Amino acid sequence: MKKMQGEDFNNLVRFFDGMAQTSWLSGVHNLLKDATGSWVGKSVLDVGCGTGRLLLRGAKESMHVTGIDLSSEMIKASTQTFLFHELGHKGTFLVGDAYELPFPNNQFDIVLSTCVLFLLPEPTVAMEEILRVIKENGIIAMLNPSIKMNQQEASRYCIDHNLSGFEEKTLLQWSTISTSRHRYSTEQLTAYFTDEGAKVVRNINVLDDLAIITIAKF
Repeated sequence: MKKMQGEDFNNLVRFFDGMAQTSWLSGVHNLLKDATGSWVGKSVLDVGCGTGRLLLRGAKESMHVTGIDLSSEMIKASTQTFLFHELGHKGTFLVGDAYELPFPNNQFDIVLSTCVLFLLPEPTVAMEEILRVIKENGIIAMLNPSIKMNQQEASRYCIDHNLSGFEEKTLLQWSTISTSRHRYSTEQLTAYFTDEGAKVVRNINVLDDLAIITIAKF
């Protein structure tokens, strides 16, 4: 399995920014943000931040948010999005690799990663880095495709929820890539985080069980 490079995403900024604003993904982002609790006084990192739409949800209440992405164009878009919303002082965006996060140990109260882990040839390497930078009593929140995710089930979801056009296209693309990369069960995710010392692991099935939000509290 080939590791994707930042250049692979540089020409897809509009696609991923649009995807983050679809009804299906923006709804999941809202659920994930709510599941992490209050961001007041918290330092928050998004690994694979894309265009910064998820961080935007809690930036105003947070102490500070940080986004990291392989793509320099995604980082430019994130910065511009925060400036447009007059939140430039609240966000820092950096080009970087999930395999080698450019931060010291125990740096963040909350670490997010959505639609990223499943893409990586060695997801445990990225997870070790996330665990390294999370503070004691911190929260990790992730979104991953479930083992039920495939093109047939995604097509059924689109029919059942009247998704068409770009909304349908983005979900079907996620399903196609998921089947060639990684998908997860709640049991796998719970076991992994428990083994790494999580005190509480909560899995939330979303998109009619096609995806899983995982909240791990340490």
